[in-house]
Amino acid sequence: MRAGVKKAGLWTGVAAIGLVAAWAAQAQDAGSSQSGTTLAPIVLQGEGEQGGTGPVKGYVAKQTTTGSKTDTPLNEIPQSVSVIGTEEMSDRGVVDKVDQALLYTPGVFAQPYGSDVDTDWIYVRGFNASQTGLFLDNLALTNHAFGNFQIDAFMLERVEVLKGPASVLLGGANAGGVINQVRKRPTDQPYFYTELGIDSNGAGYGAFDLSDKLGGSDVASYRLTGKLSGGDGYSDEQEDFHGFIMPQVTIQPDDATSLNLWGYVSHLDQTHTNNGLFPYSGTVVSNPTFGKIDRDAYLGNSDFDIGRATQSMIGYEFEHEFEDGWKFTQNLRYANLNKRERQIYPFDYDSQSNGTILMYADDVRSKANSFNIDNRIENDFDIGGANHKVMAGIDYRYYRLDNNQLAAFGDQVDPRDGSYGTPPTLFPSTYQIYSINQVGAYVQDQVKFGGGWIATLNGRFDYLHSDLETIRFTPAEDTLSDTAWSGRAGLAYEFDNGLTPYASVATFFSPLVGASADGTLKPEEGEQYEAGVKYEPTSFDGVLTASLFQIDKQNYTVSVPVAGGGTESRQLGEVRSRGIELEGKVNLDQNWKMIASASYTDIEFTNNPGFEGNTPATVPSSQAALWLDYTVTEGALEGLGLGAGVRYRGKSWADDGNTQRVSDATVFDAGIRYEKNDWKAALNVTNLFDKEYVAGCNTNIFCGYGEARTVTFKVSKVW
Repeated sequence: MRAGVKKAGLWTGVAAIGLVAAWAAQAQDAGSSQSGTTLAPIVLQGEGEQGGTGPVKGYVAKQTTTGSKTDTPLNEIPQSVSVIGTEEMSDRGVVDKVDQALLYTPGVFAQPYGSDVDTDWIYVRGFNASQTGLFLDNLALTNHAFGNFQIDAFMLERVEVLKGPASVLLGGANAGGVINQVRKRPTDQPYFYTELGIDSNGAGYGAFDLSDKLGGSDVASYRLTGKLSGGDGYSDEQEDFHGFIMPQVTIQPDDATSLNLWGYVSHLDQTHTNNGLFPYSGTVVSNPTFGKIDRDAYLGNSDFDIGRATQSMIGYEFEHEFEDGWKFTQNLRYANLNKRERQIYPFDYDSQSNGTILMYADDVRSKANSFNIDNRIENDFDIGGANHKVMAGIDYRYYRLDNNQLAAFGDQVDPRDGSYGTPPTLFPSTYQIYSINQVGAYVQDQVKFGGGWIATLNGRFDYLHSDLETIRFTPAEDTLSDTAWSGRAGLAYEFDNGLTPYASVATFFSPLVGASADGTLKPEEGEQYEAGVKYEPTSFDGVLTASLFQIDKQNYTVSVPVAGGGTESRQLGEVRSRGIELEGKVNLDQNWKMIASASYTDIEFTNNPGFEGNTPATVPSSQAALWLDYTVTEGALEGLGLGAGVRYRGKSWADDGNTQRVSDATVFDAGIRYEKNDWKAALNVTNLFDKEYVAGCNTNIFCGYGEARTVTFKVSKVW
């Protein structure tokens, strides 16, 4: 059946190429005088300024709210910021996953274990941002263990990455950087968009995005965004069904006041395959008995393995500008998650030199609630020959996770035998309740003086209270109350030719939820030093960035082997990450667009018994990527677009002891599309030459293959 699905997917791709070719031939017959072709991106919030949350023109964003919380030009943020807009995501064939959108971003290692349906795995500057680095509209999407919230990329206008510490603005956050997901919002003009797609695995989807004035009103507008997906996945027996809907209304009675109300509901129902995570022996290296495990092997039991998750969110953004220039903003969100994952998967912690793999089964039920609110005021005024853009605010976040697990080890299996037989009987395992309360007060002053100088000064004070209640076996309660200051100081000079060198120093404070073998997890703390240059050329539309950085983080958590097998988590000490990042995003002209990136990250344990001088597992030291896109804007082939990309991931370690290496890999992607009369057909291929490689390992027990060649065909229409 699997072979038939893949053949059907390939025939879908062939048919898509034929359709594009037929449309191109039709255009050639009609001649270049044919009108009605839609080529330029639809700018939904007017021409000129995009704003910090609006659509990105081509691939080049000029403003952002990430890194300042206010609409700020990218070159004035004293840290490196990368922005991926909807046009870039569409050209590269990003269908639903946020981590896929980040595959061409320097300093970011996305999908380290391959493409996982229910989790976005992301590392930034060497540090895992999957739980402490995800934000939605500058409000934390706090995650822990299995209680993770996940956003579909189709509901987003932008995916933005602020490199380095962000706790001075956002509260607790990942030391390496944060991913701020920016929602689509109601538009100034009517907009009606539909999209249908299918991929070579046999999965299809339908999506819509509608926006207009509400009932002919001059003060209210709506946007309704939704998507429904389902079908087969990358490995045998994988099936899933998921979808979301996001309604919202913006009320703007005058130029000074606006209120955006929104809601979001999503559901996932899948055969849980654990993304095909396998042991080091059998993936990176051949096992002495069975060799390499097939990339799409499924060792679970389809009647046992389930993954179900329902998310709901509701929130609002309120803005009001007073007559004296002060502006008040309040951003609020409540979110709920109900999730169950029951699965049997490889957990070969003992011997990997024999011909079998030890299996493990668990049943995890997670219920999470989170609440975030951010209140701030801002103004812009001149004092003593300098312009000050000041902001002050108070924010609060709450997160509670009820996590109940059953578990048991299964039998040893030969991976050549296929799926697992009768699952083992599960017994009560961990049952814990995690909670975190954090309130912070912050100030910011963006100062322009001396005909080009830009100084950015930030300060923040946080109070944290976290609680870990163990319900099962030995009941216990561990609490932590702490306070912390964090700050940032940046200095830049903006030359008339578009060149802006900058330097900054920032400290961070990031609370953790849970416990290690040493007790309740202490907050991570540290500092970053960064220097770089940002360049916005006057001869073409583009943004070029180069940055150098050093991050020192204390209270770093590692997995340590224990007697009798297995590992335990401990906060053993300090880690230092140093590196260089280069990025260019360019709209060369009406035809050419380009993304180019390269990064080198040298991360090592600096004060950890038994690991000092070693590199943490998973993260490669070097990465590079290039994407070129060409659109025909006149002549017989007007409306035809071609894109091609290459991604390189360097070598990494499978263990913190640095005894087992993961090889580097180079992967190619490609796309072709044709657009005419508001219709567009697009064909994208990820991993064009079907390179088989291991993306990364999180210890030698769990290694994930990179995504196999996947062909996606979609047809869309702007009505």
